[in-house]
Amino acid sequence: MIAGVDEAGRGPLAGPVVAAAVIIPPGAVLEGVKDSKQMREDAREGAFSLIHKEALSVGIGVVSHRFIDQCNILKASLEAMKRAVSFLDPRPDFILVDGLHAIPLSIPQKRLKGGDQLSLSISAASVVAKVYRDRIMRAFHRQFPVYGFGNNKGYGTAKHLDAIRRFGPAPIHRRSFKGVC
Repeated sequence: MIAGVDEAGRGPLAGPVVAAAVIIPPGAVLEGVKDSKQMREDAREGAFSLIHKEALSVGIGVVSHRFIDQCNILKASLEAMKRAVSFLDPRPDFILVDGLHAIPLSIPQKRLKGGDQLSLSISAASVVAKVYRDRIMRAFHRQFPVYGFGNNKGYGTAKHLDAIRRFGPAPIHRRSFKGVC
């Protein structure tokens, strides 16, 4: 059982970091699934459903903005990945990780820089993490509409930075990130 693991939300100024772990059965074809950054939003939404239908298991880990501020974004990303893997059933025998850092787990793993372009399971994880995080940010938009989270997903766009200057940070902003305080 090989799981692909990826995260979404390292760079935004607000909201959580989300990771996903996906085990795809051998021989499965996930038409149109690729690195989430290379897909349109509607294609990612369709792929999200397909992945959940075809995968043997999907795990999602969410780490809050508070944890990010307390520990740093790298530790938070690795914790989100660890949580995502912990939700997999069956437990994987091996993990393919997008990036340069190992997840703090005893499961054997291989780190792949640009793994979301090399491995279907990592690509699937990137889609699941991105869609799940985008949904969280759209929900936060309903609570804090002045920041435009529905469009910017927490990234530091000009309008978002202007809203922070005008209204101050929202409760979900990452206070340790430049541009927030």
